[in-house]
Amino acid sequence: MGETSLRELLGVKPGPVDLRTIDTRATPGDPGGKEKATAAREQTGRALADLQEQMFAMAAVEDSPKRLLLVLQGMDASGKDGAIKRGLGGMNPKWMHVKGFEAPTEEEARHHFLWRIRREVPAPGIVGVFDRSHYEDVLVVRVYSLVPEDVWQPRFEEINAFERELADDGVAIVKVFLHISRDYQLERQIRRLERVDKRWKFNEADIDDREHWDEFRTAYEEVFERCNTPWAPWYIVPADRKWYRMWAVSQLVKETLEGMRLHSPERRELDIPRLLERLRDS
Repeated sequence: MGETSLRELLGVKPGPVDLRTIDTRATPGDPGGKEKATAAREQTGRALADLQEQMFAMAAVEDSPKRLLLVLQGMDASGKDGAIKRGLGGMNPKWMHVKGFEAPTEEEARHHFLWRIRREVPAPGIVGVFDRSHYEDVLVVRVYSLVPEDVWQPRFEEINAFERELADDGVAIVKVFLHISRDYQLERQIRRLERVDKRWKFNEADIDDREHWDEFRTAYEEVFERCNTPWAPWYIVPADRKWYRMWAVSQLVKETLEGMRLHSPERRELDIPRLLERLRDS
């Protein structure tokens, strides 16, 4: 990958975005194919574990506010579950908070759209993952006309302000769009129906979303144009190749953690010689 980071390669550039121009089978920055990417992901997993522990220890010992929030968006079958399970496979689940956002409950619908999101923001020292997120409130509601345009349009600025608030409070935000092709999605959805062990994942509503593919594409493109900020950048990961998307997510998270200036905190109050002596005598 040379000196160019994956964040630079996959980061959304300022201005309009046309998803049709981004090859869903591309592998920008990959370390040399599937086998090497798999090996690299295992190595990255060990680095993620160390960085995660440092962040948690800093919160516990130094009251550091630092935490990380990974936002995963994508059409059905884009691989969000796999990105969490394998892309973050080296991390300690005890220091993670994973939340999937489905359609709002009756209680959630009575509140501001960010109310349920705020309740799931990771605590200091924790790695949070949103499987879908507050962006559904400018995507699904727009495509299906669940609320008027004069309701969802102002939400772009509300989201930017909310994410700035999080960043100012110590949250490093990584927003990833898993970019798949319509053909790839069809292949995966057919597989779900044909395999008994995968049928439980099939939801007929996902066919409705397929029928609105172009509308979702347009909605996502406006998200990238209006909500890609220095404090909460978007990354578009070509996701038709499973091995690449898992490697890319792990690498993006690793690069972000490495940029957070983490360290293993000292415990100056410990009398090390006395404690060692006591341990040896125990």
